[in-house]
Amino acid sequence: MTPQPSPEAGAAVKAADRAHVFHSWSAQDLIDPLAVAGAEGSYFWDYDGTRYLDFTSGLVFTNIGYQHPKVVAAIQEQAAKLTTFAPAFAVEARSEAARLIAERTPGDLDKIFFTNGGADAVEHAVRMARLHTGRPKVLSAYRSYHGGTQQAVNITGDPRRWANDSGSNGVARFWAPFLYRSRFYAENEEQECARALEHLETTIAFEGPGTIAAVILETIPGTAGIMVPPPGYLAGVRELCDKYGIVFILDEVMAGFGRTGEWFAADLFGVVPDLMTFAKGVNSGYVPLGGVAISRKIAETFGKRPYPGGLTYSGHPLACAAAVATINVMEEEGVVENARRLGESVVGPGLAELAARHPSVGEVRGVGMFWALELVRSRETREPLVPYNATGEANAPMAAFTAAAKRHGLWPFVNMNRTHVAPPCTATEAELKEGLAALDAALTAADEHTV
Repeated sequence: MTPQPSPEAGAAVKAADRAHVFHSWSAQDLIDPLAVAGAEGSYFWDYDGTRYLDFTSGLVFTNIGYQHPKVVAAIQEQAAKLTTFAPAFAVEARSEAARLIAERTPGDLDKIFFTNGGADAVEHAVRMARLHTGRPKVLSAYRSYHGGTQQAVNITGDPRRWANDSGSNGVARFWAPFLYRSRFYAENEEQECARALEHLETTIAFEGPGTIAAVILETIPGTAGIMVPPPGYLAGVRELCDKYGIVFILDEVMAGFGRTGEWFAADLFGVVPDLMTFAKGVNSGYVPLGGVAISRKIAETFGKRPYPGGLTYSGHPLACAAAVATINVMEEEGVVENARRLGESVVGPGLAELAARHPSVGEVRGVGMFWALELVRSRETREPLVPYNATGEANAPMAAFTAAAKRHGLWPFVNMNRTHVAPPCTATEAELKEGLAALDAALTAADEHTV
């Protein structure tokens, strides 16, 4: 679709937004939201007709891109047939979505509890673990993000937690592996893995194994920096959980449904958790949907004992119809394979070339359509381009990089001293090369702040 400029309409949208919309994670008077006129495939555009290549996939959820006609048609057809219905009934779209998801989850994660998004999926996974074990505590990693609701944000390990942290949510934290900024003085992945597992077991011992209901990890941490765990780490966590009777929860909200070149990132590591959360890519965000995939042993806990939790819109027919269509599109069009192939042949090599040219790039890491560039002032010292949780003038180098990317038609996903590369899993080789060229140009703005 060719964007048609309409500045007057854009001004009206912007005025209404500024008058009435309260935005998340923002100081309301300091933001300037872009008024979006439309989107299609890997692109969106504003009311001035400026088009952007979306390297954020929305918020890493439009795995099949914007406005896929088969998913749009499925939503329309479901709306004409049965727009909504209460969750206590068996509904075709809900049943079929659950079946298709269960066919793709690892191991025996064959029961699906639907939620409205990722945060409440985490809330319910934690609740299930506590009820299953009768224990109160949850262990989570410092470098993590699990959602914005009360329990989920307290489990989160980034600065958005701080203002919301009541300190009474039964959460203890540990360091997960991240070799580039190792907390364990490791020199290689083998050391990082072994020392991270030793640290986790020590944390379990000092917190009291009999008090811990669950360990929750993002299979590959997303917002925190796309740190692919070293070989053996997730398997080691699985062993520790089995050893101490702890429920292992993997958060696949961002990494699931093709993002890593597999249906779920857990498949990369051959690990089966007890509970797995999902959202985002399950239907490309077309209608809000999330859920928990539940193992047999935890499902049996609630076989004769009611599960004390539910949501009015659990398994909403429109959302589930979108999920059915999305999963079928991913199968028919080879979307998962496309993400794997182009990640290996285009994105990974392309980012490595950028790193070789730009002194501001300290590390490239990722898989599939799920990558990050670690931006630094110095490759030798690994000093971050901006301080942790920087704002205002301290964040100026990242602000300059972001502005440069947008000037070159690329909408970036930046977080602290990282930029993520997470285009739709349906992106073409030409689109990816266009994005890499824009990123190449934008990185010159970051290079100006290196030493």
